[in-house]
Amino acid sequence: MNEVFNIIDLLYQIYFYMILIYVLMSWVPAVKDSFVGELLGKIVEPYLSIFRRFIPPIGGILDISPIIALIALQFLVSGLKTVLDVFI
Repeated sequence: MNEVFNIIDLLYQIYFYMILIYVLMSWVPAVKDSFVGELLGKIVEPYLSIFRRFIPPIGGILDISPIIALIALQFLVSGLKTVLDVFI
């Protein structure tokens, strides 16, 4: 059981940092257009696009959807661990 939680935590941390790096890369267009930027975009953008549909940028320029997406991801991981703890 502990191994499953460790794997879930590791996957969460990896995806968290992928989102964080992708958001930081958006400040430097040359980096975002690189191979790594495009790869991260293909992995992260489908998840972020869910939140971007419902959360408009503040003032037209400040996109807070990644923050909400990371909070939702944390709730998802916590819920998954709770469900697994009850049933396993």
